[in-house]
Amino acid sequence: MDSRISARALAAALGGWRTREPAYEALADSIRLLCLDNRLAPRTALPAERELASALRLSRSTVAAAYRSLRETAHIASLRGSGSVTLPLQRRDPGRTVAVEGMIDLQQASPPAWPGLAGVMSQVAAGAAALVSRVGYDVLGSLELREAIAAHYERRGIPTSPAEVLVTTGAQSAIHLVASVLLGRGDRVVVETPTYPHAVDALRRSGARLVGVPVTTDAGWDVDRAEQAFARTLPVMAYLMPDFQNPTGRSMESSERDAFLLAAERAGSMLVLDETTADLDIDRGPAPAGFVGADPAGVVRIGSLGKTVWGGLRVGWIRAEGDLVRRFVAARPAHDLGTPEFEQAVATALFDDFAVIAAQRSALLRAGRDALTTALRSSLPSWRVPHAAGGVSLWIELDAPLSSALVMDVRAKGVLLSAGPRFSVDGGHDRHLRVPFTAPPDEAVRAVRLLAESWERVKAGVPVSLVDQFESIV
Repeated sequence: MDSRISARALAAALGGWRTREPAYEALADSIRLLCLDNRLAPRTALPAERELASALRLSRSTVAAAYRSLRETAHIASLRGSGSVTLPLQRRDPGRTVAVEGMIDLQQASPPAWPGLAGVMSQVAAGAAALVSRVGYDVLGSLELREAIAAHYERRGIPTSPAEVLVTTGAQSAIHLVASVLLGRGDRVVVETPTYPHAVDALRRSGARLVGVPVTTDAGWDVDRAEQAFARTLPVMAYLMPDFQNPTGRSMESSERDAFLLAAERAGSMLVLDETTADLDIDRGPAPAGFVGADPAGVVRIGSLGKTVWGGLRVGWIRAEGDLVRRFVAARPAHDLGTPEFEQAVATALFDDFAVIAAQRSALLRAGRDALTTALRSSLPSWRVPHAAGGVSLWIELDAPLSSALVMDVRAKGVLLSAGPRFSVDGGHDRHLRVPFTAPPDEAVRAVRLLAESWERVKAGVPVSLVDQFESIV
């Protein structure tokens, strides 16, 4: 059990649940839908039968029958001394497929390369003689690039020295390295849900047990759930994306940052901040860097040039306290022997033009976002399309929990997407769909037209009672 929900809070979340008879089955179905959508997170203790009956003005026998139905479908378990607790859901992710020519591949939210990149590469290649004179094995990273990264943090208001930076082969490599050094088998890690799926894979490979904290486009992070999770599980680490979170696009308010920092400090947890999307601002405007007042030994920051410049430029980094950087350096040779010299030289040159790159990215992402949002709201008005102030994608709420079925259907039409469950920690999110706005606007509009055709076909193949029931609850 990671947290507890009160009878009053559950009653509010259920809303107009009584849509059919018998009442106990309608109540059970409504709780199932809350679980399916991760609005009721796994390993949450439900109210006692008597308490929920009082809050809903029902007989205790009705609530008891609903809980029994939920146990039979493996949505909850009754534990001695803990009452009834929600269970993780089965993952129903249709998986990734390889794109062929003519398909619209929206499985990865990666913008095309920054237009000036080829020119920078040519300039660096002209000095190749100096590069190949080096040994080529450098597990820490070139001093010039670490100085450039440190200066980038300084401009954000985060005092940093080159000794506090380790250059990696992309952000994913950084996540793997951090997890392998800081985690042991069975260690708890607080993770947002939905979240970046490859980070979940890396954490689980290190043997971690993940504790999900919900985040939504509307309400942001579930701070109450987070505080309970830190206090109850005492996690070794929390992996967070505080700026333009992937996939929701949401950024933490200062109060949310403060709450996570305080909870982590009380639990003795390391905060690992994935800031790979932090520079992808469209119209949020400048925001102060978060977690600056934290103990430097308690915060690790991960960044890369994959989203801002090009996914094919495999340069990332870890920013951490000096002693921790030395631990990463000692462990790194088991993973790789350093970042290629040519890529490091290119990255160093790019930091001189970072303000120009960020402005170009902002314009590109704005055009894609606006085209995609307009097309979705026109063609699929029953979907809830959020406003994304930055990042790379929209986390769209469908009007029925059929994300996986939709992804499979539209795949046959040549549009490749990742279903909501792909971004879950313990299952669920089948009412959501991530749609990147990194593709050219004309491709995005064509993809939406095909999505609308598929959506009609998918809903038509589902029992009407299920769709009607879902729509009556939300």
